[in-house]
Amino acid sequence: MRLFVGIPLAASAIDQLSAISLRHRVEGDGLRWSTPESWHITLQFLGNTSEKQYECVVARLRELHVAPIPIELDELGFFDRAGIFFAAVAPTAELLALQQRVTKTTIPCGFTQEDRSYRPHITLARSKGRRNAIGLETLKAKIRQQPKFSRFVAEEFLLYESFTRPNGSQYDICERFRLGF
Repeated sequence: MRLFVGIPLAASAIDQLSAISLRHRVEGDGLRWSTPESWHITLQFLGNTSEKQYECVVARLRELHVAPIPIELDELGFFDRAGIFFAAVAPTAELLALQQRVTKTTIPCGFTQEDRSYRPHITLARSKGRRNAIGLETLKAKIRQQPKFSRFVAEEFLLYESFTRPNGSQYDICERFRLGF
């Protein structure tokens, strides 16, 4: 199993991001646009996971007791090296604390913290290889004004399984973890 832990988006955020994607998507742009069903805020990528690790992660995450988390989408941006167009998520103290607690919780299950700093975001599109980076450059030139996003409160986080498909990744929900005491 290839797993990750993430926060699902509220319907209002999905509607706003869908409008942005529709406005900027162009046939033949060399970008692979992600679908609204795949949008999430990753807390920790676990990768290939054994059944024993899965059981450990689920048991440990069930022990977490954290208040619901306010989520605020920030601005549109690009990870140039990775060829990604994304919507940034404001790294609030509450979100960072949840991410750190999730990561620490999975250590006894055989997972480690990433060396790079946490940059919460929602991937909207990826370039289909280096030669299609022109699609990202064209997209950058189109974005003249940053949108105003509404906020929402995350009431849960999820354990997802990731499947690689020819047209992009598909994510299935394995477990749900309620936020609240």
